[in-house]
Amino acid sequence: MSELSEKGNQIYESKILPQLPVDKLKGKIIAIDVQSEEYFIEDTVLKAVMLGRKKYPQHKYKFYCKRIGCRAVYSYPCHVSVKLTEKQ
Repeated sequence: MSELSEKGNQIYESKILPQLPVDKLKGKIIAIDVQSEEYFIEDTVLKAVMLGRKKYPQHKYKFYCKRIGCRAVYSYPCHVSVKLTEKQ
């Protein structure tokens, strides 16, 4: 895990999550500025990060993003084809 991920997740879990109404915000994106520890909530990663960059233009690439109430920001369906053969 990168330093940005570790710090961002630590800020989210210890400082933000306890005061966040997860049931109302589930599925939204939170972008955390790891330098100021301020966060921005929007419907997409781009919108959340742009809000943060507007307020902190000098912190360009220091945002940790997470989908509220979910394990991952994005998930992709997976389909594995299995070919069964008969044993003889």
